[in-house]
Amino acid sequence: MFRHFWRQLKPLILFLLPLLLLACNGANQTEQPEMMASDATALTFIGTGNLPPGFDAEGHRGARGLRPENTLPAFETALDLGVTTLELDLHFTQDGQVVVWHDPIIDDTKCHLPDDPADPEAPDPRNPLRRIFISQQPLSVVQSYVCDLNPERDRFVAQTAVSTPLAGHDYRIITLAELFDFVEQYANSPLKTEAQRNNAATVQFNIETKREPDSPENIDDGFTGGAAGPFELAILEVVNGRSLTSRVIIQSFDHRSLRTIRDIDSEIRLAALTTGGEAKLDVYAAYKFNIWSPNQRDVTAELITKAHDEGLLVIPWTVNETADMQQLIAWGVDGLISDRPDLLLNLP
Repeated sequence: MFRHFWRQLKPLILFLLPLLLLACNGANQTEQPEMMASDATALTFIGTGNLPPGFDAEGHRGARGLRPENTLPAFETALDLGVTTLELDLHFTQDGQVVVWHDPIIDDTKCHLPDDPADPEAPDPRNPLRRIFISQQPLSVVQSYVCDLNPERDRFVAQTAVSTPLAGHDYRIITLAELFDFVEQYANSPLKTEAQRNNAATVQFNIETKREPDSPENIDDGFTGGAAGPFELAILEVVNGRSLTSRVIIQSFDHRSLRTIRDIDSEIRLAALTTGGEAKLDVYAAYKFNIWSPNQRDVTAELITKAHDEGLLVIPWTVNETADMQQLIAWGVDGLISDRPDLLLNLP
């Protein structure tokens, strides 16, 4: 009796089984984007409505207080919040690529090799000191590292290496060109609100040449200070190639780098970074720099007035406490560079 029943039921099962599997797969496909979205972290747009008109709210290294520095998720987070400028640092690889990174080296306090590298047979370039100079490595090696670690957990307690909707978990060291492309992608992404897209379409880039006169090996391009080096020329090539001169500021502690850029580009804005009380405001104006960016501890109301008299904007770094932000704004600064742009944009 059972065999007879099975012979009658079997054709029906064979007919229905593919339909059942297709229905299950279709359900999984519709659920997958929602799962991906729930795994990604996006922040609500704040914007600069609480700040003085024209105020420049700069996200330091993207948003270092919230995401690992100088990475696509850090820049995406800053854009989500509504900064007016993405602040970042630049180095130069052995094969002449401009990359976004602060330190001259890659070390294991910030970066590591992935557990499943694309080429498991590739040699590990780390030397016994585990200090890899970017200037001594090609881009392919520099970008083989994942830089999603927080070396200062006590200082940046809110920093998390989460996935973001557009960047995902892409914590590579990126090129300047890749950052420009990413911001353009962001400005056209349906995953972002209209306010976020509009802000990204006009956001500025404050890019720092990480030259140090006493450590020429950090860039290692033969620069002597008399004329723009291959590093400066490569930066300008990337900027001009995307017609972004009007949206770019180039800053540096090595003012020779800025002077050589001014010699060949009269339009791009230049910012003199200073620390230790340095404030040669008349000199910066004579060099045709546009901005003075001092350590916040060196700023006084009197110096802000003097800088303005010289035709310089004043944008201090790196201001993370709300009380300091409020004081500097009351004194009349033109912008602030902060690891916590969320706090800056949320000032009462």
